[in-house]
Amino acid sequence: MDTMTDDLYRDITGFAHDTPTWFQHLAEVWTELGLLLFGVLFIVAWWRARSGEPRALAIAVLAPLATAVAYVCSELFKSVIEEERPCRAVAGALTPLVECPPHGDWSFPSNHSTIAGAAAIGLALAWPRIAALTVPMAVLMAFSRVFVGVHYPHDVAVGLVFGAVVAFLVVRISTRPVARIGQTMRGSNTGIVRWFAGPGPAPAAAALPAQGPGTRAPGAYDQQYGQQYGQQHGQRYDQQRPHGQQYGHPQDQQYGQQHPQQGQPQAQPYDPAAYDQPTMTFRRHDAQQD
Repeated sequence: MDTMTDDLYRDITGFAHDTPTWFQHLAEVWTELGLLLFGVLFIVAWWRARSGEPRALAIAVLAPLATAVAYVCSELFKSVIEEERPCRAVAGALTPLVECPPHGDWSFPSNHSTIAGAAAIGLALAWPRIAALTVPMAVLMAFSRVFVGVHYPHDVAVGLVFGAVVAFLVVRISTRPVARIGQTMRGSNTGIVRWFAGPGPAPAAAALPAQGPGTRAPGAYDQQYGQQYGQQHGQRYDQQRPHGQQYGHPQDQQYGQQHPQQGQPQAQPYDPAAYDQPTMTFRRHDAQQD
């Protein structure tokens, strides 16, 4: 009894035979070349992550490992389900473009599609900008397995989703412990270990203000203003009170005694102890204490 996937398989393989020969060869090559391209992208993602944070390095290392885990799980499912290949099971189907795998090399799920789905998601997690490339690559690889006639449509659809889910879970669950391992590797005394983990991000340079003509250190203006303010107000108070009057700062009293003939004393140096902080109120001398 034919199923919907059987009819869809016939339609796709029929379409494949109607395409130009060069396109058929391209599809045959892509089913294997795509795996090699994913491998190259894994290496590039790891190399980029060597100069990043430990978490980025962990995801880049986990991406191919998660893909391998997805492949092993796919093989386990194959051995349990044992679905025959459509190139032998579907009646009336055209000859596949590539040789039909032998009996015992089961169809469900598609290993190629599982690897493609896992690699696409793993790379997208390690290198988000490349998701626009890896996801279409995975879809095209999955479709090519039906195009060349060795898989049912549901084989590749389930393989894509299964691989993507496995890769996502493996990366998410393992990122934190692997990041700690990567951080430890960067401090290792073994050269090859440090090289594999990479140097990590470069330390951020502290932004220092430009020291040119007329520049000053932070806080210098506040200190200068406070000193000038205290001196000006202290001098003004000393000049306004009667000469020789017996109150005020002891220095002022001494000055009045030493210079009785001068009408106004000269301004005295600013003494911070003579003022109450922070109101700058002058402490008057209590005559009763004398």
